[in-house]
Amino acid sequence: MYQGVILAAGHGARLGSFGQQNPKPIVPIANKPLIAYQIEALKQIGITDIIILIGHLGYRIIQTIGDGGEWGVNIRYVEQEKRLGLAHAVGQLEPYISSPFLLILGDIFFHAPQLSQMCEIMKKEACACILATKEEQNFEVIRKNFSVQINSEGYVTRVIEKPKYPQTKIKGCGIYLFDERIFEGIHRTPRTALRDEYELTDSIQILIDLGYSVKALPIVEWDVNLTYIKDLITCCHLELTRQGKNMIQGKNCKVGENCSIVYSVLGDNVEIGDNCNLDKCVILNNVSIPSNTNLKDSVISTEGILE
Repeated sequence: MYQGVILAAGHGARLGSFGQQNPKPIVPIANKPLIAYQIEALKQIGITDIIILIGHLGYRIIQTIGDGGEWGVNIRYVEQEKRLGLAHAVGQLEPYISSPFLLILGDIFFHAPQLSQMCEIMKKEACACILATKEEQNFEVIRKNFSVQINSEGYVTRVIEKPKYPQTKIKGCGIYLFDERIFEGIHRTPRTALRDEYELTDSIQILIDLGYSVKALPIVEWDVNLTYIKDLITCCHLELTRQGKNMIQGKNCKVGENCSIVYSVLGDNVEIGDNCNLDKCVILNNVSIPSNTNLKDSVISTEGILE
């Protein structure tokens, strides 16, 4: 039996005023909270016991998700008291872990339809850790995440957090399957000189150096680290494409005449005037767009255009 863990304690500082009021895990992607997609991904592979680590505006996450009954899962919340890196965050969960657990970072929007392979390989090969990865052509993206070096059999030989000069195109995507040996690695993990934090990649490297098997599975088709407002547009566009839709609209929306709305999402209670053109836009709840408005690549709230 596997457990699920979602780390949802981060601050949305780079989302501006929007992030001050909304923790990233509940930012709406195509009118559904980001964290709901992660819960659904866990439920789809049979994981129904989920721990969510909360911190910044954690009560908003609890209000939004509740006990998980809407998704047929059981959710427990643990509050993170200090922010000292991912390894420290995972280490706080040790008293609540009783089986291998699939860990997802709460600000990652991803599509990995073969996620169950992680559990299958874990059971078959008794790995200490399995990393969900993606071949990334843009080295700048790898520099913002972590790189993964593997041998000919797919076993990980080295992981490097935010590498300045990536030596591989294999990128870690913030999705991990651990057994309880990860806590041995965390207990041995020192603070880094670079960010004065306990890095989870350092804990994983310690497992490798101790001789435990760590494997990489290239099962992530796409992923976005929701950091800036523009990332919300990217996430919604990806979800529209995945669903094969040109537009998604919420409840009680009114759209005027002669409007062109493409690759856009309208929230609840949105009013669009006549002769409007919206291209790759996200219109949040309760927004009114005046007639003859032209918008492209924009996120609109009741406060105006978010940047």
